[in-house]
Amino acid sequence: MIIDFNKIDEEAVFNFKGGQGELDTRNFMDSKNKIMKSRLKPGASSGYHKHEQNSEIVYVISGTGYFKYDDIEERFEAGDVHYCPMGHSHAMFNDGNADVFYLAIVPEHH
Repeated sequence: MIIDFNKIDEEAVFNFKGGQGELDTRNFMDSKNKIMKSRLKPGASSGYHKHEQNSEIVYVISGTGYFKYDDIEERFEAGDVHYCPMGHSHAMFNDGNADVFYLAIVPEHH
């Protein structure tokens, strides 16, 4: 199955999960997975949240910033992959001057 994100409407989300600023996202969902192609604007962040019934894998396409993962801050750049297993918490921050583009996959574990 090919997922063509160009055929999925982009949604602007402000203060995603309690974070700051704007996240633009195109989402594909079924009962087992959520797959998101997203853009985090400069100065924006996702809110710190725990993955209780799922995990998340984030592939950074472009841009720089950092993740707060549990109690650790980890810098990222294009080509990096961040993994947040079920039972752990994280937030993503764009502290750069350019958009951060990424692909996120959230498989459900229940």
